[in-house]
Amino acid sequence: MKILVYGINYSPELTGIGKYTGEMVEWMAQQGHEVRVITAPPYYPEWQVGEHYSAWRYRREEGAATVWRCPLYVPKQPSTLKRLIHLGSFALSSFFPLMAQRRWKPDRIIGVVPTLFCTPGMRLLAKLSGARTLLHIQDYEVDAMLGLGMAGKGKGGKVAKLASRFERSGLHNVDNVSTISRSMMNKAQEKGVAADKVIFFPNWSEVARFRDVNPTQVVVLREQLGLPADRKIILYSGNIGEKQGLENVIAAAEQLQDKPWLFVIVGQGGGKARLEKRVAECGLTNVRFFPLQSYEALPALLKMADCHLVIQKRGAADAVLPSKLTNILAVGGNAVITAEADTELGQLCQAQPGIAVCVEPESVPALVDGIEQALLMPHHNVIAGEYAERTLEKNSVLKQFIADISAQDFGVQS
Repeated sequence: MKILVYGINYSPELTGIGKYTGEMVEWMAQQGHEVRVITAPPYYPEWQVGEHYSAWRYRREEGAATVWRCPLYVPKQPSTLKRLIHLGSFALSSFFPLMAQRRWKPDRIIGVVPTLFCTPGMRLLAKLSGARTLLHIQDYEVDAMLGLGMAGKGKGGKVAKLASRFERSGLHNVDNVSTISRSMMNKAQEKGVAADKVIFFPNWSEVARFRDVNPTQVVVLREQLGLPADRKIILYSGNIGEKQGLENVIAAAEQLQDKPWLFVIVGQGGGKARLEKRVAECGLTNVRFFPLQSYEALPALLKMADCHLVIQKRGAADAVLPSKLTNILAVGGNAVITAEADTELGQLCQAQPGIAVCVEPESVPALVDGIEQALLMPHHNVIAGEYAERTLEKNSVLKQFIADISAQDFGVQS
C-alpha cells in the first residue's frame, strides 16, 4: 500500500508519540509498503527544536520513508494559547506539502492526533485523491485540556464548546478512528463514532529487548550516572510537563528524606526548571535530575529502577495513556500508577492483580504509601513481564493494525 502518515511528532524524538510514529513508519517500510511522512522538526519533550533542524524552514529527508519537515512555532514555556498557536502553525505550514501528495495518490492517510487542526486538510486530500482516512488518537487533546482546567470555565465555556464541536467534526468525517486503549475506544463511541469504525491500536514494546537486559549494562549505566549502589532507585522517566503533576513527587521525596532511597527524574519539559528550583529551595539531597537518556540506554535505565513512577493529574488518565508504561511492564518493573479506579489504568490494575500499585492521583500520602508498597515487591515483576509478552509485542501489534486497515471494506476489522 501507499501510506501517508501525517502528524506533528516523529523520529528522532525519543519519547511519546514521535517515538511510536517513527517505529511504525520504519516497520511499515520494512514490510514493503511505500510510506511518506509529513511532520515537524523534532522538538519534544524539550520544547526546543533539535540541533541541525530549523523551526522556520521546510526540509525533505530520504530514508525508509520520504519525510517532509514543516515549519512551526515552538514556545519555550507552553501555555494554553501558545499551545494552540503551536498546533495551528503546523497545520498551516503543512497544508501545501500535504496537498502536493494528490499526485502520489496514497491508498491510506493516517493522521496522528495531536493535532486535530490537521484533520480538515487530511480530509480534503482524501477527497481529491480517493484515499481512505484513519485518525489515530494518541491523546484526546480536548478532554485533556478540559480535565486539566486549561479551557477557562470548563466544559460549559465557549472555548470548550467550540473545541468539542471541532473534535466531533474531525472524528465523524474520517473513515476510521483508532486509539491506544479500550477506554479510549469507548470514549470515541461516546463522541458519536460508530463502533465498527473504531480500531484498537495500542502502543507496543520491543519486549525481548527490554526483557533480556544485560546486568553489566545496568551496573555501567548506574556508575555513569553516579548513583550509589546501596540506594534504592525511585525513577520517573519521560516528559516533565503539566499533565504529570510531578510537584507531588518532590513533596513525597521531602517526606522520605530519612530513607536510603533516591528519586531519579530523567527527562525534559516545560516544568523541569520549576521542579529543580523547588528541590534547591527545600535542600533535598535525595532527588537527582538527568537529561533524557538514549534509546540504547533505556532498557538498562528501566531495569535499574526499584520503583517506577507513572504520574498523572486527576482527569488525565483516560484522555492520555502514558506510553512509558509499555516498556516498564516489559522490563518487569514495579510501577506506582496514579489513576482513578474507573480509568483504563485503574481497571488494568484491578484486572491484573500485582501488575502495579494504583493510587489516588494528586495525593502525596497515597503516593508515599504506593512507593513503600512497590519497594516491598520482588525486583522483577513476573506478572508485568508476562502481560507485556501477551499483549504488547511490537510485531504482533503492528501486524494486526496493518491487517485492519488493509481489509477490502475498511470499516470491518479482521
